[in-house]
Amino acid sequence: MSNLLRALAMVGASCFCLSPAFAQFPPDVLYSSGPSDGLIAVASRPGGGGKAEIEAADDFFLRSGDGFAIISSARVTGLLVGANPVITGVKVEIYQIFPNGSGPPDGRVPTRANSPSDTAFTSRDSSGGTLTYTTQQIAQSLTAANSVLDGINPSPGQTTGGEGAVTGQELSLNVNFGAPIGLVATQAPLFPHYFFVPQVEVTGGEFYWLSAPRPMSALGTPFPTGITDLQSWVRNDSLDPDWLRVGTDVVGSGTFNGALELRGISGTPEPGALAFAGAGAAAGGLWLLRRRVRR
Repeated sequence: MSNLLRALAMVGASCFCLSPAFAQFPPDVLYSSGPSDGLIAVASRPGGGGKAEIEAADDFFLRSGDGFAIISSARVTGLLVGANPVITGVKVEIYQIFPNGSGPPDGRVPTRANSPSDTAFTSRDSSGGTLTYTTQQIAQSLTAANSVLDGINPSPGQTTGGEGAVTGQELSLNVNFGAPIGLVATQAPLFPHYFFVPQVEVTGGEFYWLSAPRPMSALGTPFPTGITDLQSWVRNDSLDPDWLRVGTDVVGSGTFNGALELRGISGTPEPGALAFAGAGAAAGGLWLLRRRVRR
């Protein structure tokens, strides 16, 4: 039964990608948090090679009137730090908002309200051929005022103040999804509020996701009335499946967004496609919850 639920989730999220109605339009900006403000840099990387996994997450919203959205590419602004850093892989994950796809809170963090869920809803990975990436240097050297790397701890030791300023190359990480990400963009119960997690594998250094203004600047995509622009979150291997708020919990002051732009196509699908995708999303949530319970 788990395999069937997984298949429904994947098909429900992507079946409409084949629709000719979507193919005739060029990608557009679906969401932007605006340019980086350099206030904080948060490490985000896959595990391996003696490094613990770190996931930095920030939320985005797909406008409810659009019905569906197909994300074909993303741009993340970050710092590449180290003497001779080389990016060797990129992974992108999409999370729903807690408690979807999650078990009950376990009390190791101050709150799970408005956090990402325990498990990813969908992901793309350069090692699996489902995304490609390029980089473009914005500045040869930029110093972020604060950073988060090792200081990701469960309560009561979660507030470290951050780990201080960090300097590196400011760059734009441009990601193209060979398998576009299809998401429902309607009101609950189809879970329209999502979190984006970019993870960058680096040899000889680290990648940090740079912050964008919160409250969002005029250059960002405004959230709809009644939907809150949530702050960024972070976790590592030892904290999983829980998450901490970068500003409120780790730094102890301020709140932050991640510098992110999403491009793709949005529109209103056939009623039958909407119903089928909704069933797929619901099945995906059930499968993820079952997977969490079995862990």
